[in-house]
Amino acid sequence: MNANEKQMHTKPLGALLAAAASRAVPVVAGIEDKALDAPTPCADYDVRALANHLLHVVVEFQKLAVKRDSDFSSPPDYVAEAGWRERFAREAEALVEAWSTPGAEEGTTGSLKMPARIVGGMALLDLTAHAWDLARATGQEYGADPAVVTELAEVVEGLAPTGREMGAFGAAVPVGADADPLARLLAATGRDPYRA
Repeated sequence: MNANEKQMHTKPLGALLAAAASRAVPVVAGIEDKALDAPTPCADYDVRALANHLLHVVVEFQKLAVKRDSDFSSPPDYVAEAGWRERFAREAEALVEAWSTPGAEEGTTGSLKMPARIVGGMALLDLTAHAWDLARATGQEYGADPAVVTELAEVVEGLAPTGREMGAFGAAVPVGADADPLARLLAATGRDPYRA
């Protein structure tokens, strides 16, 4: 790892989440009502269900940043509410603020008492991978921030075995040696970065 890569990896989570949110918010804003029933790269979710899931992730990970309990059991139907796209933008901003607060990355958080930096990395992964999923499902362009991808490569490497056991990640998809970093990251989570 060279000095520039190390510098990117040590970026505060708040800054990384801000970069990821800046790419995710336009994707969510660009989801048309007629696309809500379309399939996504996540086999268990159509666009509506994945948008609900992602908005719930953004809400619940705010609680984890301040060491409060979260509940991921059953997301509300946010998409049924008027202004859900604008709410996603507000909640994404609140997520960034929560993880930018001094102490958010320190100690442990969540029911599993995991290191807070890893938990914040999970929020970063969902915000990035699911934004890509939604973009792919709705015909939008998506490009991840390079510093975010660098951070997430290590997050995924650490979480992949457990993630696969729990069904959160699929089996890694083979990609060529010339694959770009985002494609390699997506493939490591079980997504085919080249499938239309």
